[in-house]
Amino acid sequence: MRVAFLGDIVGKPGRKAVKIWLEKNRTKIDLCIANGENAAAGFGITKKVAEEILSYGVNVITGGNHIWDKKEIFEFIDQYPILRPLNYPEGTPGKGLITLNVNGIPVTIINLMGRVFLECLDNPFKRFDEVFKSLNSKIVIVDFHSEATSEKQAFGYYVDGRATAVFGTHTHVRTSDLRTLEKGTLYISDAGMCGALDSVIGMNKKEGIERFVNQLPVKFTVPKKPKRIQVSGIMFNISPDGKVNDFEPVYEVYERGEDGNYT
Repeated sequence: MRVAFLGDIVGKPGRKAVKIWLEKNRTKIDLCIANGENAAAGFGITKKVAEEILSYGVNVITGGNHIWDKKEIFEFIDQYPILRPLNYPEGTPGKGLITLNVNGIPVTIINLMGRVFLECLDNPFKRFDEVFKSLNSKIVIVDFHSEATSEKQAFGYYVDGRATAVFGTHTHVRTSDLRTLEKGTLYISDAGMCGALDSVIGMNKKEGIERFVNQLPVKFTVPKKPKRIQVSGIMFNISPDGKVNDFEPVYEVYERGEDGNYT
């Protein structure tokens, strides 16, 4: 089974990059997962944007701390394969995991959020323990949405040998530690970002610089027509016994031509 996991999609540039990449690679993969909590103008996700991303061939959209930024999500989150962090309190709208049948094999995707420098939700380590006991899937893929690399690494080792893969999201900057851990779990601290390349984590760089120079609140916006856009993630193969036997980073940059199209 060939699986692709794409990092945080930031606004229209990110959606465009994902579309271009999937047009070239969708037939090569059996399952595509992408983090979409920043897909609508950089903050949250709308029904229209969710449908757009799913139309490209993404099977599951994962979330994080920005999942509720667009309030309309409460009206549609249960209608689509969209995940919010599993460790939100009981009764929160939406779901934190989903099990899909992929080529006759059950695959469970779990979305969890860390607690360091983020909203203090239920313990993600213990929530994983609770749900793992009841899973019938040999293949378990986790989007661990977290700020602190230390928390991501600790979680990776904590579920090593139980989760098939753990992909960190949230910080939007790809890390260089893609590897299999001691017991076979595929791990990376951050899968990176799909969005404007020449930006501050997907937002206009002028605004990002101003925020740090003046230390005053600044409204962040997504670049409208960036010169370059990027797609970042991981492609990997899973054997019938649920083990990762091959993996590679996904990273491509597309440049806007005079006609406005990206190649």
